[in-house]
Amino acid sequence: MSGRLEVPGTIRIPVAVLVERRPGVTQWAEWSWRPVEVLEDAPDLPPWTVLRETAGRTLFLAGRAEVEMHPTDTTNYRDNLTSAAPSAWVVLRATDAAPGLALHLVTVDAGEAHIYADAGNDLLEAVPMPPGLRAAAEAFVAEHHVERIFRKRRRDRADPEALAHGGARGGTRPEPEEEAG
Repeated sequence: MSGRLEVPGTIRIPVAVLVERRPGVTQWAEWSWRPVEVLEDAPDLPPWTVLRETAGRTLFLAGRAEVEMHPTDTTNYRDNLTSAAPSAWVVLRATDAAPGLALHLVTVDAGEAHIYADAGNDLLEAVPMPPGLRAAAEAFVAEHHVERIFRKRRRDRADPEALAHGGARGGTRPEPEEEAG
């Protein structure tokens, strides 16, 4: 057992991520990190393998991840696919191990990416969605998308008389009884 709750219809697409490290531009950051590309075919290399070094910039294979797609999230995938620039979002998380970051997540769901943006502890970057991942996402949406009709709920009208006399608890308060004497 993998420890994950298996949702019927969920697919996982393996990808790898390239990350560039540049010298920092402020006195507070020695390095600036930026995911630059999601690869559909990953070379068989360990995470954080240096691929190229030029002019103070270093390109790393950050590692491998799986893009998970769930049938209940097809609206988000469809919105991404129909945008001007379909994206995959890469989340890098700080760690004590060298080089100081770990590949945490790759997603094509803008809503899921937004969660990591709100937390503020992770490095989140949108990169262009590669063609094979885009084709897989389009096929997934075509197979699983169900248009859900939005129905605005109507509130019950308030009864001003009930509100004036103590609400739904039975109207006015009873008068205290007189004591027999």
